[in-house]
Amino acid sequence: MNDRPSAAFVLDRPLGTDYLSALESIPADDQAHWDRARQYSAELLPRIDQHWEDADYPLDLVRRMGELDLLTDGLQIPGHEAMSPLAAGLVAMEISRADGSMAAAAAVQGGLVLRSLVLFGSPEQHERYLEPVARAYVLGGFALTEPDHGSDSVSLETTARPEGSGWVINGNKKWIGNGATGGITIVWARDEADRQIKGFIVEQSTPGYSAEVIRGKGALRAIHQAEISLNEVRVGAEDLLPGACSFKDVSRALIETRVNVGWSALGHGTAMFEAALSYAKQRKQFGKPIGAHQMVQERLAKMLAELTNMQLQCRAVSELQANGRMTSTQASMLKYHNTRAARRIALIARDMLGGNGILLENHVIRHLTDVEALHTYEGTESVQALILGRDLTGISAFA
Repeated sequence: MNDRPSAAFVLDRPLGTDYLSALESIPADDQAHWDRARQYSAELLPRIDQHWEDADYPLDLVRRMGELDLLTDGLQIPGHEAMSPLAAGLVAMEISRADGSMAAAAAVQGGLVLRSLVLFGSPEQHERYLEPVARAYVLGGFALTEPDHGSDSVSLETTARPEGSGWVINGNKKWIGNGATGGITIVWARDEADRQIKGFIVEQSTPGYSAEVIRGKGALRAIHQAEISLNEVRVGAEDLLPGACSFKDVSRALIETRVNVGWSALGHGTAMFEAALSYAKQRKQFGKPIGAHQMVQERLAKMLAELTNMQLQCRAVSELQANGRMTSTQASMLKYHNTRAARRIALIARDMLGGNGILLENHVIRHLTDVEALHTYEGTESVQALILGRDLTGISAFA
């Protein structure tokens, strides 16, 4: 009887794939941010499969990103090293190469919550919240999406009414990362008086705020997302974000995180391509490595072409951002292209690994399912296509 354990494959070592040198000539300051993200990824990888399988949210790993100053996402935060758009993208890519759940946590904490505080907060709110959120001492949620309003979040039904010296908020939110961690939540609600969308900083311990972690997810299992109920939640006038007066203001934060999604998709794609390439060299069938077979080489070439196009788009958009020339539609195209490309890489990579492709220890299946979530949030494929179509034709096809 053969009781030899199944062969173990080493599929998580970074290979530095960059076929057209899109990620070469990185400035030293940007490289330093990338190196810290690589350090974090090396710490993360030995643990994340178990957290993902158990649907356990490792808050110490979120706080570790704060310790390494990886959460500022290109924002200028006093006391923190400046992070260029390129550095912010490289950090998002690198964390995603290790794990989508922690990348999503970083996108919420830095890309959405910290950005909302920076863009729309008062000096007093900056003083109180910027450092704790940037360091992940205080975790934050960004509550825009509702049970009945995802792609049409402009139609949100959560309301806020002025009462006395403050506000009273009522409504429901869904899919809110960090919405049940005991920190703060940026709640977006419609002012009953002027019907405009406004943002409020809500401490999660506030009476009337209740949050339940969403169970049974098949993707992003190592981050907790919550369904939130707001029942006569009272906040003070000092909790209103004074710089956010309409949904157009909310969109300013979302545009930047859409770019983050494009870089994250590149990270996932890189992990899956490099796992497949390593597997092709290590796995033997019919007396030779499967990488010696024509069909496998052709699949590797397809994945490389997808990955290279993703890299080129990310680098181009980062240069537009740095020059202040990026448009919202360019951010949409990056998200539209890169999440679709990551899905195509995922399918080929999983198939190349055969049965081994569904084992968490080989990493591909975790990235495959996480990419499905990435493809949906921050604007679905259909929404991005309509944004691009409107820009091309000058005609809006939105209902």
